[in-house]
Amino acid sequence: MKSLFKIFIFSLLAFGTAFSATAASPQNGKSNIAARCEPPDMTKIKREVNDPNSRYYYPKLMAAYEKNDTVMTLDDYRHLYLGTVFQEDYNPYRRGPMDNLLDELYYKKTHTRAELDSIISYAEIALEDDPFDLSQINFLIYALRERGKQHRANIWQYRLNHLLEAILSTGTGLDSEHAWVVIDPKHEYNIVNFQNAIVEQVNFEAPHYDHITIRPSKPAAKSSSATEAEAPHYYFDIQYILREYFRKHPEEMTQ
Repeated sequence: MKSLFKIFIFSLLAFGTAFSATAASPQNGKSNIAARCEPPDMTKIKREVNDPNSRYYYPKLMAAYEKNDTVMTLDDYRHLYLGTVFQEDYNPYRRGPMDNLLDELYYKKTHTRAELDSIISYAEIALEDDPFDLSQINFLIYALRERGKQHRANIWQYRLNHLLEAILSTGTGLDSEHAWVVIDPKHEYNIVNFQNAIVEQVNFEAPHYDHITIRPSKPAAKSSSATEAEAPHYYFDIQYILREYFRKHPEEMTQ
């Protein structure tokens, strides 16, 4: 059986071309995602996801997501993902009951059927607690494919691809003005890892940005024609993560 780590990197190959085009050259017009990059109007999203009469009413979107409604649009996924920050139970620092429980198992070279079944079971429990745990979704896809459950794997792959598209559509990630908006600090690492790169350093830049320096997991050939667009760093907008953190820890705002 294939290494789960390799699947973690390569399970998004069909999605990777558009991802790379967005990250490397957001103005080249070759990527559907790049063509649809648009900073979110969070005031409008808040109003719409909390309005029972809106097509973007959050409970409606979540119900459509859970039943794998394939007619959900990019705007639907953007409202679902970004609208999470306006829900009462939003907690970007939540840690589910399965966190770190199977780390050793996840990164084994091969897995038995019993181990794959354990990965599936634990991933499903974790996703009940946090439906947008991108790592657990990816682990689940891997295990389902290895067990021959292709239909279920495809459903989860569809969800993962569209959640990633929702994040990448918020900007280019190349500077703070066009930072990718994330609702969970783990998603910064997911975005980097899903393109076969490794986080090298994270620096906070006021007022609410994470500036992440990356390096490829495999050394690339040196080029004398490197451009600024190819610089190994990305920006993430974490203002909603910080807002929730300081709401729960107001004493730290004055430190």
